[in-house]
Amino acid sequence: MTILRKYVPTIHIHPILLLFIGIAFITGTFVELFIILSIVLFHELGHYAMAYFFKWRVRSIMLWVFGGVMDTDEHGNRPFHEEALVTIAGPFQHIIIYGFILFATNAELLSPSIIEIMFFYNTVILLFNLLPVWPLDGGKLLFLLLSLIYPYRKAYHSVILISLLVCLIIIILQLFIFPFTLSSLVIMLFLFKENRMEWKQRYYVFIRFLLRRYQSNNLSIRGVRPIVVPYQSSLLEVFAHFRREKKHPIYIVYPDDERKTIDEADCLHSYFYEKEYTKTIGEIARAIP
Repeated sequence: MTILRKYVPTIHIHPILLLFIGIAFITGTFVELFIILSIVLFHELGHYAMAYFFKWRVRSIMLWVFGGVMDTDEHGNRPFHEEALVTIAGPFQHIIIYGFILFATNAELLSPSIIEIMFFYNTVILLFNLLPVWPLDGGKLLFLLLSLIYPYRKAYHSVILISLLVCLIIIILQLFIFPFTLSSLVIMLFLFKENRMEWKQRYYVFIRFLLRRYQSNNLSIRGVRPIVVPYQSSLLEVFAHFRREKKHPIYIVYPDDERKTIDEADCLHSYFYEKEYTKTIGEIARAIP
């Protein structure tokens, strides 16, 4: 049992999925739901297999209709290529499913109606997960691209705001232009609600990113990017410039063009260990021998 837990993630079912399961029993669409859940689980296991390969710490997988979320302890401090491959591994599973559908069709393993349902939902789930909405794969890929351009905090804030806007646009289109379907409306409302919660918790997500950076001894560093800040800046204002996979020497500008340099590790130590929440970066730098 211990060995099984090591290789197989804990899988949870979101309450919204329980609602759809109940609807499926009432409406007699349980076969369609079973196919959807099978595709979603196969998709998520693709993420998990790649994360396991890179030795990520994965706590569990949460399944909900047309998607799922892998709960991991890695928060923006893994190498860019690892996060990209873990994200892409989910959509790649759909290519394997297309191959199975083709094989099952040629070998006549399944009825044409089942093949048609599998092809339809495999395509829908693939396209749905590529939407630029957090925490779908498209949203995660967008976040990775934005983090190449902006500091971590700005990239994260941007992807949540874009996600809220995309959800709102799709909801409006569903209500006034596209044919109305209750299930798709519920899903988009759910994603909108999730991103509203993410926005409310954005400060804690950022602190978690900083804490992981502070505690880790094996961060992936690919280059040095100096940060120049005025002496009256707070630590959080300095941290707002931090980027993924970059080492930051911090140059502090005092009055009369006096300058002093401090390492990012000293700033993180002052914030998390010394708890210097109210001091400016200039005061902290002068206190360091």
